Amino acid sequence: MVETIASPLTSRFNYQRLDLKRCVPAFLSSHKILFTLLWIAAFASVFLWQRNAVRGGFAAFWLGPVRPIPKLRPVAFNLTDFGGVGDGVTLNTEAFERAVSAISKLARRGGGQLNVPPGKWLTAPFNLTSHMTLFLAEDAVILGIQDEKYWPLMPPLPSYGYGREHPGPRYGSLIHGQNLRDIVITGHNGTIDGQGQTWWKKYRQKLLNHTRGPLVQIMWSSDIVFMNITLRNSPFWTLHPYDCKNVTIRNVTILAPIFEAPNTDGIDPDSCEDMVIEDCYISVGDDAIAIKSGWDQYGIAYGRPSTNILIRNLVVRSMVRKATDDSLMQLPICAGISIGSEMSGGVSSVTVENLLVWSSRRAVRIKTAPGRGAYVRNITYRNLTFDDVRVGIVIKTDYNEHPDEGYDPKAVPTLQDISFSGIHGQGVRVPVRMHGSEEIPVRNVTFQDMSVGLTYKKKHIFQCAFVQGRVIGTIFPAPCENLDRYDEQGKLVKLSVSQNISDIDYDF
Repeated sequence: MVETIASPLTSRFNYQRLDLKRCVPAFLSSHKILFTLLWIAAFASVFLWQRNAVRGGFAAFWLGPVRPIPKLRPVAFNLTDFGGVGDGVTLNTEAFERAVSAISKLARRGGGQLNVPPGKWLTAPFNLTSHMTLFLAEDAVILGIQDEKYWPLMPPLPSYGYGREHPGPRYGSLIHGQNLRDIVITGHNGTIDGQGQTWWKKYRQKLLNHTRGPLVQIMWSSDIVFMNITLRNSPFWTLHPYDCKNVTIRNVTILAPIFEAPNTDGIDPDSCEDMVIEDCYISVGDDAIAIKSGWDQYGIAYGRPSTNILIRNLVVRSMVRKATDDSLMQLPICAGISIGSEMSGGVSSVTVENLLVWSSRRAVRIKTAPGRGAYVRNITYRNLTFDDVRVGIVIKTDYNEHPDEGYDPKAVPTLQDISFSGIHGQGVRVPVRMHGSEEIPVRNVTFQDMSVGLTYKKKHIFQCAFVQGRVIGTIFPAPCENLDRYDEQGKLVKLSVSQNISDIDYDF
């Protein structure tokens, strides 16, 4: 639906030899105007390329036409039609609210489109409506107001029991929607900026009395598309689809500082079904993606799994702390792609493929604990590349963070049917650390086609505890003794010595 720019075709040229002394003077004489026009065109092409390559440099002097905004709904409005002012100072909350109200009356006509033109559009949180397209033009920036008094308080999420960081109400998201259908947030790579810096500082100083709000949160909704936009500097989790169906996230860039931007997860699918996340770049201060489904007894009671999720063609970077601030040292270590730890409604049928994780603490991780209940099963990882990653693959079963004392420690999750194939990389300290337990063993894990370059010359860098599974063919580094060995044809070569052997070492 959104315009795309086709790549220029490569043409072949057949060169002929010319008598330069005879042809060139005559050609120049008769084609002076043509040469002048070609020179101007070449200069303009280089100028345009520089503009696109270094935005903010030559861009300030570019006087070319603005990219036209496609009409994706029967009726389209501009934010300026409702009094919006894009000067970065004027508060545009009422303009957004009036625009959404107008679109809410157009459902029978196929909904409406709200165009946000180039400019900086400061706003407090506002809600979307069904059958709506929010289109951010090139150089359009929606700015979240930094004063938390403008952010409404909402009831805690039912599958979490209370606000994730504090008991009681939580702050809402900058852009919010509930019980909606047919929502599109797209554009010419316009930006939604939560201006989270003040939130992060107040969180570290313990000055907030409620859980921070996400940048974008859509709840109990279906048929949702996020495409061709940039999301940055969220106060908390960036993009949080909660109990939603049929969600597509494509060609989205998500940014936050990798240091001192606590809990700025990129995308958190939470009790979601039928979801595709593809062709995205994410660099944030916590998990790039964290698949969730509720927390302990509250998630078990809510009972909505995350299932049928495809994640592909991503480049992600994820780091949580810099050892210069003692207040950050208690934050959890993050990963590129995580499942859990809040997974008490269950997580199943997830595929992660064609993924590059670079300069991160962890690459892919499954984390859970006694009290979570439910399951993680039918998880497929293939074609993963790790570049400068401390630990590549992590399964952790003692992530003991709980909402309150009411959880049931006997509610243990099951972890099974997890496969890894096509795992490659360089600069990895510990390629695999699968830490099951007697309560929560890891069952039916498969490794195939793995070769990871190491930075740490030490034995037992493929670490396992209470793990059952198999290795097909030859992999590097050598696997732990917990796993059965099969050749490339699937013939058993060697049975594991003991699935309960533990060689976990957190000292490196």
